Amino acid sequence: MRIDVVTIFPEMVEQALGFSIMERARASGVVEFGVSNPRDWALDRHRMVDDAPYGGGAGMVMKPEPLVACVEALVGENAGVPVILMTPQGVPFSQRGAERLSRHERLVIVCGHYEGVDERVRETVITEEISVGDYVLTGGELPALVVIDAVVRLLPGAVGNEQSPACDSFADGLLEHPHYTRPQEFRGLLVPQVLSRGHHEEVRRWRRQLSLLRTYRRRPDLLARAELTEEDRDLLAEALETMRDER
Repeated sequence: MRIDVVTIFPEMVEQALGFSIMERARASGVVEFGVSNPRDWALDRHRMVDDAPYGGGAGMVMKPEPLVACVEALVGENAGVPVILMTPQGVPFSQRGAERLSRHERLVIVCGHYEGVDERVRETVITEEISVGDYVLTGGELPALVVIDAVVRLLPGAVGNEQSPACDSFADGLLEHPHYTRPQEFRGLLVPQVLSRGHHEEVRRWRRQLSLLRTYRRRPDLLARAELTEEDRDLLAEALETMRDER
């Protein structure tokens, strides 16, 4: 996969992609990153990418000419490449969205700034808009990095253990079960015995039950939408009964 990011702060994105799984994925050839600055396509000698809004108002708006020219240069003749604008007005990002994007060979992500982009950018080159939450940031760089991280870790070979992404929270609509590692005791808190007995079926059932219970407690909205098996319902009912008995 190749992911191109359009940003007026390329150093911000380049540095963030140079660590951990993102850097390992790039070094191993799983993903290729490109970062382009629309200032390089600006039409004036000052390389201006923003201007005052028509009709007045606070702030500045990103001009259409540099952004559109930059995106068109990146996409070229490759029709069908998703061109994503990071904006609070976009569709909320989710694990399902990350899975969908991970199936593409190329992505172009446009980072807005200031008061946003000229509407004609949307009308000419943007194919979809994504939001990472109902709040406003100073620019699209951090949201773009969130999307990139979520997508790249799903690519084959990006994560050391290929099963890890499949067990993540939201992968099956539920929150993930608790995790433990050494030491066995920490400040009087013990690792659950079931994880130390080596009985794989017991471990599987325990993890599934704790995943269901954690989702019930923290995100009942997810549980209401999840497709539960008969075993899932029995495990959750058992966990809830145990909770009532302990009160």
